[in-house]
Amino acid sequence: MSDSSTILNPQPLLPPDGRQSATAAGIQRGVRRLFAQLGHVTIPEFTLASGRRADVIALSANGVLTIVEIKSSVADFRADRKWPDYQDFCDRFYFAVPESLPLDILPEDRGLIVADSFGAAILRESVHHPLAGARRKAVTLRFAHAAAMTLHALADPDAVFDGRL
Repeated sequence: MSDSSTILNPQPLLPPDGRQSATAAGIQRGVRRLFAQLGHVTIPEFTLASGRRADVIALSANGVLTIVEIKSSVADFRADRKWPDYQDFCDRFYFAVPESLPLDILPEDRGLIVADSFGAAILRESVHHPLAGARRKAVTLRFAHAAAMTLHALADPDAVFDGRL
């Protein structure tokens, strides 16, 4: 049974990923909060079939898949040119950035979110480009499998997974 300190100060169920800077981790948290408010479920650091890892993928109640690429600085944006590859795995694509990042460096034809660790706001909607049915099914199944593996790992931290999705 939990004591009152556990209830008042809940610990995160999953440890921080550790790959991101503090700024990127805060943006990720704010983005996930935004999508939760919009009725979507999210998975951070989601590995696509291509081997690329999306910073955040969201799934809406009606099956729309959204990928959010986090850019925490100008240098981060300029150094990373793999983000166009994500377009083949989602219906919508957004950049999520801190308020301090100059927005004019980002492509105008992509969605834009400004975020911090407390929340986020969509400044520019993403264009909707529906995935083909077979690709949608494959990404959605991969999403479901990753989510179920996470739940299993929470319930049984000593479980052994073969690493395949």
